[in-house]
Order: sequence, then structure tokens, then C-alpha cells
Amino acid sequence: MTLSHDVQAIAYLISATLFVLSLKGLTHPSTARRGNTLGMAGMAIAIIATLLGAEVQSYGFILAGLVAGGLIGAVLAARVQMTAMPQLVAALHSFVGMAAVLVAIGTFLNRQAEGTLNAVLMGELSAGIVIGAITFTGSVIAFGKLQGLISGAPVRFAGQHALNAVIAIVTIGFAVHFAMTGSELSLIVMTLLAFLLGLTLIIPIGGADMPVIVSMLNSYSGWAAAATGFTLHNNLLIIVGALVGFSGAILSYIMCKAMNRSIINVIFGGFGSESGGGEDSAGAAAAEKGVKSASVEDAVYWMEDANRVIIVPGYGMAVAQAQHALKEMMELLEARDVEVKFAVHPVAGRMPGHMNVLLAEADIPYDHVLEMDEINPEFASTDVVLVVGANDVVNPAARTDQSSPIYGMPILDAGKAKNIYFLKRSMKPGYSGVDNLLFYQDNCSLVFGDAKDTIEGMVTSLKGGGH
Repeated sequence: MTLSHDVQAIAYLISATLFVLSLKGLTHPSTARRGNTLGMAGMAIAIIATLLGAEVQSYGFILAGLVAGGLIGAVLAARVQMTAMPQLVAALHSFVGMAAVLVAIGTFLNRQAEGTLNAVLMGELSAGIVIGAITFTGSVIAFGKLQGLISGAPVRFAGQHALNAVIAIVTIGFAVHFAMTGSELSLIVMTLLAFLLGLTLIIPIGGADMPVIVSMLNSYSGWAAAATGFTLHNNLLIIVGALVGFSGAILSYIMCKAMNRSIINVIFGGFGSESGGGEDSAGAAAAEKGVKSASVEDAVYWMEDANRVIIVPGYGMAVAQAQHALKEMMELLEARDVEVKFAVHPVAGRMPGHMNVLLAEADIPYDHVLEMDEINPEFASTDVVLVVGANDVVNPAARTDQSSPIYGMPILDAGKAKNIYFLKRSMKPGYSGVDNLLFYQDNCSLVFGDAKDTIEGMVTSLKGGGH
């Protein structure tokens, strides 16, 4: 069975529509599941329509690729933890980038043998190779930093901006020469320089900015896919690539705004470094710094008699997988007529929506989870704020310390509550490597230990009747 060109075009149109509806569904947790379903349906239609197209002459390698890729994807999806999702996304971006490079090179070799090369095609090939190569090596570096294989500290060296500019200009020069002449030497040099540029652009960026970089690389992977679509004369691939490219760019902008960062500074700056501070001496370190520590019972004493408790989840909650224990604690507090809400910062965790997904996984009602702008006015009238593994997103230094690298970043106003209990494993600073000034406020106490164990202890205390 072979689909006509018109039928295939209609199938692609349906797929593109489903992809747009999928993106819309992913804008809110309550519709995210439907959005995923629509996206999968659109991709299934696209794959079937492509396989039944007249241009497909043999199914052997295609089926082998589908089976191999499907198995790898299934294994990764089953094994990956939510805390590792950012690096998985970075790894997948690298696959898209390399695919764009290989498709472009393969198309060039085939069309060269057929003698059907032209200037427009050569320009498309150049764009696909350059964008794909930058995406590949940049994503590999991002994966390494997020996975801890490479230091998350910014790698700075003298003249790095000038070096990047020179590499970019020379790469573009060879790309233009390749497009005009079809020179294989220009192809090789252009490709190698683009791979190098991806490395030199991302390696100087610190771990604190890596979530934005992953989002930006997502945009790059979209443009690489779109360039591949032009090369293969596949309209759906062009549409999908453009959707990914624009959505990734918009997400990068939103994240930069949430962090009060210029996208230019993110690309060429980077802040934060790896911080010391072990977990074994948490209490001693706190006492040495003049920070108050508290017990589980202290926190429960104030929470069970509170009118309102706001919980601020962060990456530490994700690492400890404490969301289910939080759900049980929420139910116990609500049974005592305590209003419980969750405050989520746009960049809490290592991906936008990271906390929302984990809270939804624990079946915490969506109307209990509020974004920063919605919840900030309520902190001043809140009895207890429980910070679970968050750090930079509640750090007052972002507002008061002009020398701080996070100065100007919008934060959750947790410090305005009557009592703050901060769940921490140690005195180690957050992802940006900046000491948290909230620790030193009179209304803040630190409860040291694993977040899940600590919250389970709170649950046990609440079940026992507290005080």
C-alpha cells in the first residue's frame, strides 16, 4: 500500500495540528496528560504516513532503526529518575543534532553522485550541518555537567569571547564556500569547526545557568530538524522543527526573565561554582555560622496549630523523592483545618515544571500548587513556611546584596512568614554556590536530614497527636 502525495500531505497536516494541540495541552498540569496523548497520536500518524510514502523504497534499515530506537527509548524511560530528566533531555538533543549532520552529509554524497546539487540545496545542507554540530557538542557538554561527569563550575579563560567569535566567523565562511562550490574540504572544516564551537560556547557556562542552556539547545535542535526538513523536502519535519525551535526559544526567554538574566549573559557569562561543605558536620557548621537548628517536633508544634502552611519544594525534594510523604502530611494538616499550599518558582529544580510534575505524581491537587506571582502576596500572612530542598529561589541576597551573582532574580517571599523551617541535608549552598541569607533570619530554623526521612518523621508526629 502506497499513499498518494495528496493523502500524505493531509496526514501531515493532521499530525501538525495534533502537535500544536499537544503543546497547548502541556501548558498546564491538568491538561498535560491529554497533551502527551495528542503528541503521541500525531507522531504515530506522521510515522505511518512517511512509511507508506512513495519515496520509501526499502523497509529493512528503517525497521531496524525503529526497533533499536524504540528499545533504547523504552529502557531509558523506565529507568530514568525525574532528577535525571534534564540530562536525559540534553542527551536526546545531541541525538537530534548528530542526526541533522549525518542526514545532510548523506544527502550531499548521494546528490553529488547523481549530479543534482544546486545552490539552494547546498545552503540548506550548510545550515543543517552547522546548527546540528553545535547542538550535538553543546548538548554533550550540558549532559556532562548535569550528570556530574564534568565540573559544573564555569570554565573561563582569557580571550574566550574573541575565540568564539573567530570560530563562528570562520565556520560561516567555510559554510558559504561549501554552499557555493561543493568543496569537500570546506565541508570537513566547516563540520569540525561547528563541533568545536558547540564545545567552546557551552563549556564556560556554570551549572546554575545549565537549565537555560538545555532549553536553548532544545531550540537549536528544532532548527536543526527544520533544516533537515528542507533538505528532505518534508513539510512536516519543517513544521515540527519550527514548533520546537520557537517553543524552546520562548521557554529560554521565560527562564531568563525568571532568573533576571540576559540571554547574552547566559551564553557568554555563567555564574556559580562547585561548593564545598560536607554533610557530616551540618550541625557544627550551622552553629559556627550562628544559624538556628530545630527538630522535627519543633516544626510540627507550629504547623499543626497554624492557620496556613506554605510548602516550597525544590531540587532536594526531587532527590529525596519526598513528594508522597508531603501529600500525606498535607492531608493530616488539612484534617486539623490548616490551609496548605505549595509555592513553585519557575526555575525550581533543574527544569521548568520539574516540581509541578513531581507534585502531580503524588496526586497533590492542582489548585494547591501556585506559581510565584500568585503566592508571593500570601507569605506575609502565613504562619509557617516549610522549605523542602529549595535554596536559591528563596535567597534574600537576590534582593539585598548587589554583589551577589543572583542579585535581581525574582524570588519567593518565604522570608516574610512568621516561622520558616528549612529542610537541608547540610550547610552546603545551593546550585549557584551562593550562601543563603535566609538562614540567618531570626524567624528561620534549619531541620537537618534527608527530606523524605524528615517529612516522614513529621507525619509520624502528627499521627501521634503532636503536642
